Amino acid sequence: MRIVKLTKETKENILNDLLKRSPNNYSEYESTVNDILADVRERGDQALFEYTLKFDRFALNEDNIRVTRAEIEEAYGLLDDGLLDIIRRSADNIRAFHKKQLRSSWFDAKEDGTILGMKMTPIGRAGVYVPGGKAAYPSSVLMNVIPAKVAGVGEIIMTTPPGLDGKVNPGTLAAADIAGVDAIYKAGGAQAVGAMAFGTRSVPKVDKLTGPGNIFVALAKKAVYGYVGIDSIAGPSEILVLADGTANPKYVAADLLSQAEHDELASAILITTSQELARQVSEQADAFTRELSRKDIIQKSLDNYGYILLADSMEEAVDAANEIASEHLEILTANPFEVMTKIRNAGAIFLGEYSSEPLGDYFAGPNHILPTNGTAKFFSPLNVDDFMKKTSIISYSREALGKVHRDIETFAESEGLTAHANSIRVRFPED
Repeated sequence: MRIVKLTKETKENILNDLLKRSPNNYSEYESTVNDILADVRERGDQALFEYTLKFDRFALNEDNIRVTRAEIEEAYGLLDDGLLDIIRRSADNIRAFHKKQLRSSWFDAKEDGTILGMKMTPIGRAGVYVPGGKAAYPSSVLMNVIPAKVAGVGEIIMTTPPGLDGKVNPGTLAAADIAGVDAIYKAGGAQAVGAMAFGTRSVPKVDKLTGPGNIFVALAKKAVYGYVGIDSIAGPSEILVLADGTANPKYVAADLLSQAEHDELASAILITTSQELARQVSEQADAFTRELSRKDIIQKSLDNYGYILLADSMEEAVDAANEIASEHLEILTANPFEVMTKIRNAGAIFLGEYSSEPLGDYFAGPNHILPTNGTAKFFSPLNVDDFMKKTSIISYSREALGKVHRDIETFAESEGLTAHANSIRVRFPED
């Protein structure tokens, strides 16, 4: 891995490089995506089936689009019992964590008859997109579905592309069943996003759509926002490690590569105050890469977006970390909890040498669907609130409104909205 001195210029160059990976920079695909979405909206199932045959090379129809109970049971039989037990225990951890996020409706009543409050209501139907083929991740199924289930969403459906034989990845099916999905449809790509956003004869329209996917899926989600809610526009994976001279270079190198193997566009960055650690991590990362099965992807990722940045102080390192606002942030310092208090921007923070990033991906419980491309400055991980609607409650008695009616009328008239003012004034003709 390359070692670079952390300066204002190098930080700005790295930030510009990372932002180039955003789905917002792939406008050349937008017209294709928009055409697919318009076609699905216009022709429904017919378009969905045609695109599935074209892109996934499977003849989809009304009779085989929905995964049957027999197919789910078959999937269980294809998986190792030990793996199934791990998936169930992971689901338990995710469920327990997200239950702590639940919030109740509340009301605040005063003696003069004023009642203000917030009514919490789960959305009616959620749709989850799950990639297929080599990018089948049962862990992401759990992370998308369980918060919706905990929130109390009325119906959760899932779409995922079929293989050439019309089958769906067995791990995906088992995880969906364990998490509590109500219906699974064999459809992928922008056409599946369109089916969930607009509804077809076979696929019901959803209220909110979540889940990762390739650039076509990401752009499709962006395009249907407003017809439905979405979680976010996910970019490539990222990890940033903050470390001092106490960190174990093998651990740091291994953790950096755990994200670099995702994608040639993935980013793996170490910021350290130790020149010796930087040297050792660079050497260890090169050694690990030669041994790993996805070494070609890892090497391209490191060549494109892998950096070891040498900082003069931990304060300078923290400042750079807050600017980068990484999806995953590991803190491997002598006192990681102290450093953590200075972090403002990160999707998830991992503290200490035994809190490696994959712990969060698979098992700990917090959601691994996280803001990327610097959006941790204003976005949060997927959570129960993403599947809840908040409705304001307002109730005033005559006494309560009487105390403030002139204020409201004056405010409305200052904006030239005399009908607003009149709506209040007619209730108090004697004034």
